[in-house]
Amino acid sequence: MKQIRLLYYLPAIVIMFVLSACHSKKAVMKGEPGEVVKPPASIAEKYAEIMGVDKADIKNGRLYAFIDQWMGVPYKFGGQDKDGVDCSGLVQLLEQQVYGVSIPRVTSQQVNAIKRKYEDELQEGDLIFYDFDGKKFSHVGVYLQNGYLVHASSRRGVTIIRLHDPSMYKYFSRCGSITDNVTASNL
Repeated sequence: MKQIRLLYYLPAIVIMFVLSACHSKKAVMKGEPGEVVKPPASIAEKYAEIMGVDKADIKNGRLYAFIDQWMGVPYKFGGQDKDGVDCSGLVQLLEQQVYGVSIPRVTSQQVNAIKRKYEDELQEGDLIFYDFDGKKFSHVGVYLQNGYLVHASSRRGVTIIRLHDPSMYKYFSRCGSITDNVTASNL
């Protein structure tokens, strides 16, 4: 009799287990924009592994929680929500929500908000621009560390890649830090 009851409930138990295992908890951004907060251990481990750094090197919890929330969101030209986002929309949101800085919405204007620097001078939060299809500054990403950046790929959605990824680097155009004359937002 107990075996029959167990068989009756087994499909429901299996479904509950599968649904709970498939649920991935996204990181919650803590602190205020511009504030550097310690990331949860799971986030530090995840992104340290992706970028080949020690988990102690993942210091900006707001940045990596933001990336974790957006990772895999599909590319959508003109988009700026979880249904789809384009490169400049992602960068604008990241700079606002992580660093508390308002920058223009489109890449052709974002490039004017930076002070140029050499690749070996890049720091977390700096912008990296690419020229696709012969168009100057038609793509943008945000530098992380150890030669990695986050961007909204038209093929893979929001993802992290190496700066020197051969398929992208041939289109590299310019990089730099957001200038002081860009105002901090009052979020």
